[in-house]
Amino acid sequence: MRPANAGEAPFGQQDLYLFNEGTHFRLYEKLGAHLGTRQGRAGAYFSVWAPNAREVSVIGDFNAWDRRKHPLHCQGDSGIWAGFIEGVGRGTFYKYWIKSNIAGHEAEKSDPFAFAHETPPRSASMVWDLDYLWSDAEWMRQRGPRNSLGAPLSIYELHLGSWMRAPERGDRFLGYREIGPRLCEYVLKRGFTHVEFLPVMEHPFYGSWGYQTLGYFAPSSRYGSPQDFMALIDLLHGHGIGVILDWVPSHFPADGHGLALFDGSHLYEHADPRKGFHPDWKSYIFNYGRHEVRSFLISNALFWLDKYHADGLRVDAVASMLYLDYSRKEGEWIPNQHGGRENLEAVSFLKRLNAEVFKSYPDCQTIAEESTAWPAVSRPTYVGGLGFGAKWDMGWMHDTLDYMRKDPIYRKFHHDRITFRMIYAFHENFVLPLSHDEVVHGKGSLIAQMPGDDWQKFANLRMLYGYMFGQPGKKLLFMGGEFAQWREWSHDSSLDWNLLEYAPHQGVQRWVDSLNAAYRASAALHELDCDPAGFEWIDCHDADSSTLSFLRKSRGSRSMVIVACNFTPVPRYDYALGVPKPGRWCEMLNSDARDYGGSGIGNLGGVESKPEPSHGRPHSIRVTLPPLAAVFFQSPT
Repeated sequence: MRPANAGEAPFGQQDLYLFNEGTHFRLYEKLGAHLGTRQGRAGAYFSVWAPNAREVSVIGDFNAWDRRKHPLHCQGDSGIWAGFIEGVGRGTFYKYWIKSNIAGHEAEKSDPFAFAHETPPRSASMVWDLDYLWSDAEWMRQRGPRNSLGAPLSIYELHLGSWMRAPERGDRFLGYREIGPRLCEYVLKRGFTHVEFLPVMEHPFYGSWGYQTLGYFAPSSRYGSPQDFMALIDLLHGHGIGVILDWVPSHFPADGHGLALFDGSHLYEHADPRKGFHPDWKSYIFNYGRHEVRSFLISNALFWLDKYHADGLRVDAVASMLYLDYSRKEGEWIPNQHGGRENLEAVSFLKRLNAEVFKSYPDCQTIAEESTAWPAVSRPTYVGGLGFGAKWDMGWMHDTLDYMRKDPIYRKFHHDRITFRMIYAFHENFVLPLSHDEVVHGKGSLIAQMPGDDWQKFANLRMLYGYMFGQPGKKLLFMGGEFAQWREWSHDSSLDWNLLEYAPHQGVQRWVDSLNAAYRASAALHELDCDPAGFEWIDCHDADSSTLSFLRKSRGSRSMVIVACNFTPVPRYDYALGVPKPGRWCEMLNSDARDYGGSGIGNLGGVESKPEPSHGRPHSIRVTLPPLAAVFFQSPT
């Protein structure tokens, strides 16, 4: 094998200029390892950013990991080292050996742009290609309306390593191709529109669930090859299911083979730990003010939308990026140039990120996990927003679960917990999340958090889901919640699928199926999820009875749905609800139906209105509100 000629690189001067300027957003086409030919000989181009390096070479199984055999060459003042190595093929293991100008620092580093890596705990990168024959052209042509804010978005969040395992084979992981048919069948039966994968990008510590990412351009090899992951997404698309990827631009781990001190300097991270080290996660924070780091991260976001046909990115821990004092005490953070706590560099980065995503992929979504009152997170950048398509409503999740954990006898004293949301519900484009974060770290599963005996726990959980699907906002439910898993989620084992042998768990699953079906079929329940024109209170003041009722409307009020919730175990008979139009209001959903494990109290299919004013409306219906239940009524046609 021969070393590269000096100056050999798969990019030109314009690429180098844009990279250093921070505006090259397709770096994955240039940096890293790329198979190719030189003078008719097959091999691979290698290029890596290491501006503070004195020497850089490629080491691997092809040269016995000898740092002397294949040096790379610096490309002008760009900080990029590059070269071509003949004879290197697909599947070759390699790293970069970097000798720094700083204090004689030397290190062996994985390739930040590698398309594949060894399975952890091994840490070499792999030369790989991204060749794949996609069959999802029909999905890609028509996915825009399915990802829009006017569409029903019901997201099934899951962790690949623990959704389902193979107990007959030592409880091992299912691979991307193995899990695909099972996941497609299951998600279709449940009626979810999208799946959201906890981070699949390569991560050294499995117990981080993927949130300690190092291989930003590689799906985890724990479950197969890049093409295997493409095949999984392709299969989901073929079944009409969208794919959202959890993405972590907020921090990265300190593993020695990774991004930290990459060339002996603080290249990707801030040098000052008050800005560059995260006290909660013991990880490094990206330097969003550095041009090349912005290019790296935005290129990575576009990479998953481009090469893997992802339909959206859920951006993790946005609040930790926005605030310089996030999880820090006084004296542990550095104010911005105006003396404030806002991270202006991160704000600028997030705005550019979203602008570039929607410019290139207007039919995709970006969703922020942002837990504060930062304004206009999901508003366009041209009106001063951060530019996300949607935002998780963490306030709704905290308030609602806090309310639901209380014994029903005390709920009337906390009625504001479930009504307060409507003060701000349309300030952002919200997703209502019951996510993995709510079933870990000693919190217990959702069913275990519900009060009362077993019957009441299941009834409370069904009511929680009914209330969530009735509320305006897109929906997200973490795996296991759809069949009321008792045990807190563990990444080290499969979900407890055996629980579906029992009627109460089957009932919850059927209820989720029915909610998803109604949510998708009824324009009133999804079309104006993010528009105040789609919601009206009927009665939000009946704290003494711990009930609430509201009206959901489609565009132009062509169709309407009443949602009424009784948060006590006492049935409410002859309960008046003001309605906007006369006729028969059909009972379309009732969480207390026997099919779902309820007591069977209901409204015999529907109720005729009477010309009796109530709640400021000229007509009303007299209904039965079952115990610990949510009931949905469809308007007359």
